[in-house]
Amino acid sequence: MAQVPTGTSDYLARMDSDHDGRVSIDEYVSWMTYAFDERDADHNGVLEGAELPGSRGKPIARTTLVAQLRQRFAKQDRNHDGFLDAKELASPPQ
Repeated sequence: MAQVPTGTSDYLARMDSDHDGRVSIDEYVSWMTYAFDERDADHNGVLEGAELPGSRGKPIARTTLVAQLRQRFAKQDRNHDGFLDAKELASPPQ
């Protein structure tokens, strides 16, 4: 079982797969979609029915989730350099 990150620097270290001290959009999306991919039992790119947390809610496509994550990333990337540093990662999207 994976350890749960405990703070911003821990999240940054876990998301930062190339270890350059910042998180790219691809690293962000990859980290944020791992649970979707684990729950998508039939691998059809849509969580529905029993795949949804609590088996409740509307179906959601992976493509929809990725689009939402890209929008969130853009809002958090305050200096618009295409990366999130620790300060940006800790700040909520605006």
